[in-house]
Amino acid sequence: MTPVIRLSGLRKAFGGNVALDDVSLDLRRGEVHCLAGENGAGKSTLIRILTGALKRDAGDYFVDDREMAAALTPAATRAAGIGAVYQELSLLPDLSVAENLLMGRLPNRGGVVDRRGLRDQARARLSKVDLEGLDPGTPVAELPAATRQLVEIAKVLGDDPRVIIFDEPTTALSGDEAESLLRRIARLRDEGVAILYVSHRLEEMFEIGDRVTVLRDGVVTRTAAMSELSEDTLIAAMVGRDVEDLYPETPARTENGNALLRVRGLRPPGSPHAVDLDVRAGEIVGIAGLLGAGRSELLRAIFGADPPESGTVEVAGKPVPTGRPREAVRAGIGLLSEDRKELGLLPELTIRENASVASLRGIASRGLLSRRREAQRVDSVLDGMRLRAGSYDQPVSTLSGGNQQKVLIARWLVSRVRVLLFDEPTKGVDVGAKAELYALIGDLAAQGFAIVVVSSYLPELLGLVDRIVVLKSGRVVGEVPAAEATEEGLLTLASTGRLNGAA
Repeated sequence: MTPVIRLSGLRKAFGGNVALDDVSLDLRRGEVHCLAGENGAGKSTLIRILTGALKRDAGDYFVDDREMAAALTPAATRAAGIGAVYQELSLLPDLSVAENLLMGRLPNRGGVVDRRGLRDQARARLSKVDLEGLDPGTPVAELPAATRQLVEIAKVLGDDPRVIIFDEPTTALSGDEAESLLRRIARLRDEGVAILYVSHRLEEMFEIGDRVTVLRDGVVTRTAAMSELSEDTLIAAMVGRDVEDLYPETPARTENGNALLRVRGLRPPGSPHAVDLDVRAGEIVGIAGLLGAGRSELLRAIFGADPPESGTVEVAGKPVPTGRPREAVRAGIGLLSEDRKELGLLPELTIRENASVASLRGIASRGLLSRRREAQRVDSVLDGMRLRAGSYDQPVSTLSGGNQQKVLIARWLVSRVRVLLFDEPTKGVDVGAKAELYALIGDLAAQGFAIVVVSSYLPELLGLVDRIVVLKSGRVVGEVPAAEATEEGLLTLASTGRLNGAA
């Protein structure tokens, strides 16, 4: 089958930095072709060339065997049938759905916008993504994230593209919303559209992808059918080393010593079961379980974000008032929530301000914030995070997901906590940044922090933690040393509550 798009020998450099070197790729009708790679691997540069936003330095670009000029424009690529749905949506929130869908081509009569025609055309586009019930006059600002994403897709589909590029489309979506979008993309594939799919979420690639091309440092390291790869071999192609090498070496930890974090009879809101948990200084404990097992709820109850029904929490033998996050922080507990953008980061503030926000009482003098004292207290901690940032005064929103997570860790280190609760710490983070976070968590444990990690990715728990506590419906059903655990055994334990086969 002749590819719809064929790239050959593509090269792009920015000064002395080569972003793409001899890259070849083809996109075929009725196929989802995934593009994988760490941040900085060249994925965004390749997408910008495909969409005409960036001029290539060398190489061939063919659409239906017709060579495309080096000095392409986005309008030319749209005319060739290429559309793109980006992580950062192009919709204007203060305009209506209809105005966004038909921007630049509003129907008019005698120079006056034809409102009836606008609504009719908008409804026709919305029907392509099963949004017939959405009022085209609704301001985009009033729509939930998942609906905005579908409106963005409807906007692209309105041009009847033969190729659609999806760039991290599920980043802002919940699990159910992401699954719904993946089903929509699969339907587009079945209708004969050629799709390039870019995501840090490897599980999505294996769910929806037919083939994958892997970039590392601007070079293609592998192109293969998804069926030929496992998550481990895909990660190895992305980072150039085996998966086992991503995790820090776990030193032998003593079984002696009192628990730094001690939880007794803690019953999160709405749960019929109470949980006991001990975590010693220098220990990393993983929490496993299926969706709805109560993992996040347990962390939030320990931290006090959701006041528990009953139970006690102690740090270093001292009681912590439950249901009061401020008191939890004073006692030495920090929580990194699963949704860092909604519940952790303050995107309009700088990196330094995000790191200091939980410690303002100690930084302020006579009720006034001293920027000098803030920098003295915060910058040394941020320096230890090895952030990829030009300045700590830049907005935290300009950082990658992995670097944003480092800022949140720095926030709690500035607050001088001793217990860290991580809820899905590498969610939305590329593979290379995951390795850095794993190393950072391992370093914190070596410094004597007590650490609890909730993760849906079992290899992450097996490679990172010392022991794994398994929850089922809010109840602890087993505990297994990580060195003796297997994925199959943990899944059996999480789903049946039986320990057989867990180790």
